[in-house]
Amino acid sequence: MRSRKRTMFLTGLLILFTGLVCSACGGGQADSEKLEGSLQDMMASLYANADLVQDFRDNLDSYETMDLTDDLEVSVLGTDQITYTEGVVSMPMMSSMAYQCVLLRVDEADVESAKQALKDNADLDKWVCVSAETMLIESRGDVIFFIMSDKNTAAAMSSAFQKL
Repeated sequence: MRSRKRTMFLTGLLILFTGLVCSACGGGQADSEKLEGSLQDMMASLYANADLVQDFRDNLDSYETMDLTDDLEVSVLGTDQITYTEGVVSMPMMSSMAYQCVLLRVDEADVESAKQALKDNADLDKWVCVSAETMLIESRGDVIFFIMSDKNTAAAMSSAFQKL
């Protein structure tokens, strides 16, 4: 009987300790944290808070942030097979730089499959005469951040996205 009580006590302590360790490490809450507000407002916040090089910042007035429509899906996402409830894309209207930044709001159960579809279908060479240097695809809650650009701009925008 004494051995059984001891085993139950040790098991309880182990469960308690495991719970404390998981909560101290955040338990993965950053990825499941819901972002509130419109994607248009989030994109504006990314540009306002990203540590962008001055040349890029000087040209932001030639960038347009627009709602993602059925007509734009394949050219922006590389596929029309992603189901989303809200989407915006920001890109220059005329530029010699390969750049696009997309925010998508999807059902939380579909986030990973949507990110994989973006990865599988993105084309870093889709621009005429220029190519994007890198692609980043990240998420927080039900919002996916997808950017194709040079490495420094992608890193600055990614950092701003993580701080939303």
